[in-house]
Amino acid sequence: MGLEFIPIFKEWAKEYDETVAGHDPEYAEVFANYSEMLTMITEKAGQNVLEFGSGTGNLTIALLKAGKTVFPVEPSAEMRDLAKEKPELAGIDFLAGDMENFPLPAGNIDTIVANFVFHHLNGIEKKRALQKYAVLLPKGGKVIIGDTMFVSQMRFDDTITTAINTGKKTLAADLQREYYPLLPNLENYFHEAGFTVKFWQINSFAWIAEAVKR
Repeated sequence: MGLEFIPIFKEWAKEYDETVAGHDPEYAEVFANYSEMLTMITEKAGQNVLEFGSGTGNLTIALLKAGKTVFPVEPSAEMRDLAKEKPELAGIDFLAGDMENFPLPAGNIDTIVANFVFHHLNGIEKKRALQKYAVLLPKGGKVIIGDTMFVSQMRFDDTITTAINTGKKTLAADLQREYYPLLPNLENYFHEAGFTVKFWQINSFAWIAEAVKR
């Protein structure tokens, strides 16, 4: 499940926080309003949160500051090590795992979150993961996903063309390599897994999906 992308994060880990802060011109639009995105996900989350792709711990910190219990899961050892260096995360146990294969938390969970992670799964894996999450969550439990998403294939194709024409070669390659979801497809995946879902646009790339188990 998306583990083919681990080598990318091994290289990117040290620059990740600078990138999401908007300091990389190629990705400035992608991560615009990043802090607001963390706040919105945190506000929508329940009390006991399973977090996938915790990375360097930015969302983990926001959730903990809001008084949530968090079980962060991250496949990249480099990302986990950087997260553990942050004072706010002292004593937090970052679990090794991914969105499909992960250790179950010791306690019950009512929310699953993933920020800028879900695009590592292809369509089949996305559907399979959501069906697995539906089993873990109680009725009314939530899956909250923040990620780059597109309203249509045309919009996705136009974004790649624009990136190429403006010299953003790394961004263009990223968009072509990974599995960024189309909103109609993701909506269908959630419905098939037994969720209702709403979407909020954060910037020209990023959206938040809030799904509630029926």
